[in-house]
Amino acid sequence: MEAFLVSAGVVALAEIGDKTQLLAFVLAARYRRPVPIIAGILVATLVNHALAGVVGRWLMLAIGPDRMRWGLAASFFAMAIWILVPDKLDDDDAPKQRFGVFGTTLITFFLAEMGDKTQIATIALAAKYASVYAVVAGTTLGMMLANVPAVLVSNRLAERLPTRWIHAIAAGIFAILGALVAFGSTDGLLR
Repeated sequence: MEAFLVSAGVVALAEIGDKTQLLAFVLAARYRRPVPIIAGILVATLVNHALAGVVGRWLMLAIGPDRMRWGLAASFFAMAIWILVPDKLDDDDAPKQRFGVFGTTLITFFLAEMGDKTQIATIALAAKYASVYAVVAGTTLGMMLANVPAVLVSNRLAERLPTRWIHAIAAGIFAILGALVAFGSTDGLLR
């Protein structure tokens, strides 16, 4: 349960103001069809985060808990810093509709998530917690918690969220996770 809750909370906070959330705003403003957009985001996130979860778990098993502990700590500290850098959606990233609203959302969201903060966080969380399913379910829920409201209320919500404070809180959580991993025992890594 801890893996699910931590994953959901960290990703929900990390996603606020992220490039993929900005993409959700763009998709909602352009197509004004929330159901296929939300469905596309869900499927893209499930596939992307499942792959990231498998990679994270594989890294843990391949590298071993002692060496992985330091890599995890470093990745959580790096995420704490990276989360403070605001994302912008370039005009080149604006989606063009060729595959319908669902297909366009699925493809653009999946590609935008590649190498994104939340994908890297999913890899790190899957390496920390033994339950890849709980991590993927949690990170997917976190993505949906951040992106469904973005789709439903579009630009009105974006202007009112205190993204600097939200990013600072998320960065603090990543820093705490990094400290816990770095200075804690490795016994908890294989839960």
